[in-house]
Amino acid sequence: MLGRKTSQVCDSSPSNGDSPESHQERLYRVWKGNNKFLCGGRLVFGHDGASLYLTSFLIGCPALTFCIRMLVTRHQAHYDYPVFTAGLLLTVLDFIFLFLTSGRDPGIIPRNSRPPESDGACESTPSMEWINNKGSSMKLPRIKDVQVNGHTVKVKFCETCLLYRPLRASHCSICNNCVQKFDHHCPWVGQCIGLRNYPFFILFISSSTLLCIYVFVFSWINLLHQHGNLWKAMSRDVVSVILIVYCFIAVWFVGGLTVFHVYLICTNQTTYENFRYRYDKNENPYTKGILGNLKEVFCSRIPPSMVNFRLWVLKDDDSAMGSVALESERGFIGSKEKFDIEMGNKFTRDGKLVVPSILQKLDYNDIDDNMKKNNLEISGFTEGLKRKA
Repeated sequence: MLGRKTSQVCDSSPSNGDSPESHQERLYRVWKGNNKFLCGGRLVFGHDGASLYLTSFLIGCPALTFCIRMLVTRHQAHYDYPVFTAGLLLTVLDFIFLFLTSGRDPGIIPRNSRPPESDGACESTPSMEWINNKGSSMKLPRIKDVQVNGHTVKVKFCETCLLYRPLRASHCSICNNCVQKFDHHCPWVGQCIGLRNYPFFILFISSSTLLCIYVFVFSWINLLHQHGNLWKAMSRDVVSVILIVYCFIAVWFVGGLTVFHVYLICTNQTTYENFRYRYDKNENPYTKGILGNLKEVFCSRIPPSMVNFRLWVLKDDDSAMGSVALESERGFIGSKEKFDIEMGNKFTRDGKLVVPSILQKLDYNDIDDNMKKNNLEISGFTEGLKRKA
């Protein structure tokens, strides 16, 4: 089902003397997800990608302050310059891992323009009745059972992307995409964490933890190397005191997050699975042993992106955009059904609410004619009463 084409791909060369811009558009410009793109679709950010400014400030401000402090105070030149160099290197690496995590496709799964084909006749269930609102010929259960290493795993149908989610995939309600091996949506990097950027996310939080410990330790050493008692040294070196307090608070957050993800890697879980399925209490169908689990994350090749956001597609082709509208035609939402929490919100990129297609297709001309007819009847009735009076 993932092999279904989600867009009508067009050749980038002009045809019949027309430029490609007249009838075609890059896929990233018409993509229905809430992502933000830079460099012509080469960089893919999440819906809240602007949070990178805050994260960069929280990392760069104390790190650069520490480096400048080590560079300015030269009472021990043989000591300050190596510490400055190592601190600057850790800071640069931390920023590299941050932007590799935030600016790449986390494993977005292409959308379908129409539901998948039915697998055949199957027994009627409440969920199938909900799917079958369009007609009796379509029978798509909302949940399917798949066997994984002798365990039964439930695969859910995504109402937004019109596909059965692959194993360990989930739909991010913030970015409005199904993501391979979805871990969580991280507001600090402004991106979903999935199959293609999880290794960089681990390197980012690990390097952040190491940077916090590094600045914390050497800020203490700067205080202890000064003459006089500790309180006088703290009063003279306020910058080191602020860095010590800041890093002490920050290391509990990033350090705890790093330890938690090391545990998840060793047990082959994602954050979503840990909170949703509680594999720490139930048997995990994906575990391969500690060494196998570590190898899967750190030694496996990162798969290529499933979506080429720079492809040319037809502007008016709904399949190219990955249609999430047309609820009345798809018939997937019954009168008694509620929206799933994992389903994408029906908002445009600029935050405007999308009007349901069933309201867009109402014939308002008939409504206006009926209202005018009723007004004429009422006015005629009123004039008749006045004549009788």
